[in-house]
Amino acid sequence: MTRVLAGGSFRVSGLGAALPGDLVTNADLAAHLDTSDAWIRSRTGIHARHRAGPHDTTTALAVTAASAALRDADLGAADVNLVVVATATPDTACPATASRVARDLGTTGASFDLNGACCGFVHALLVAASLIGATTVDTVLVVGADRFSSLVDPADRSTAVLFGDGAAAVVLRRGEPGDDFGLLGSDLGGEPAALGVLEVPPTARHLRMDGPELFRRATRALVASSAAALTRAGVEADEVDLFVPHQANARIIAAAADRLGIGSDRTMLDVAERANTSAASVPLALHAAQRDGRLDDGDLVLLSAVGAGLGWASAVVRWGR
Repeated sequence: MTRVLAGGSFRVSGLGAALPGDLVTNADLAAHLDTSDAWIRSRTGIHARHRAGPHDTTTALAVTAASAALRDADLGAADVNLVVVATATPDTACPATASRVARDLGTTGASFDLNGACCGFVHALLVAASLIGATTVDTVLVVGADRFSSLVDPADRSTAVLFGDGAAAVVLRRGEPGDDFGLLGSDLGGEPAALGVLEVPPTARHLRMDGPELFRRATRALVASSAAALTRAGVEADEVDLFVPHQANARIIAAAADRLGIGSDRTMLDVAERANTSAASVPLALHAAQRDGRLDDGDLVLLSAVGAGLGWASAVVRWGR
């Protein structure tokens, strides 16, 4: 069946990842929190998470991931027309983290940030696909990078166990004439009235979360948004080669995949040693999928995320390197 691209034809030419060296296990957290390894694993599927040190800035993590993606694509900084960094934890309010990343990489094109929290990477991917389809931009570096340890209260058991730090990047390149690789369908939405379920309130320092309510809303939104993107792409769930959801919680992922009718063998689960890395979550999972040989040219890949705001975003991509 021939399917029409919903955005510009593009190929994912390279992927890269960066994780801080400090690995914090559940046992480490249990030493000072009222929790246990068994409690955390049973409710989240998380075993450990990477935590940023003093030198692991959002910019530094993003640059490391982006450099790896460019090497994987066999490209240099001069080949990049646009840098987009999805982050909710910028190092400074001004300028954009993407500008600092572009400076450190040596790119000379445009650069900007996008803050969609855990949805940020999917948002950025959709923006990049649109620009590739409508402008002279032909090579885009899309980075998801977050240091949520900077937002989490280390004494709050409900959030301290859930989040990790990291970054990952993809290089998108305009496809050749006649290519059918790229974006087939997408879905964007939100419920801003429910933003209090997960937020850093004004004047507050730390993230606050209503866990049970977030679980219900996130599962429902992940399923509805994924289904909408599949419908717009003209793709059935049994045609999806790999479902790559936001890696927030193993139970949410399993419930969403089950409701969509996508088996665990076609679902990427990468939360155990990384926890919720926010905007880095989906590209880190893509990077792991490539490493493990789970992505081939022509595969139908479903990306979906739910995040603070409360927002959601999904994309169906025909994968091509």
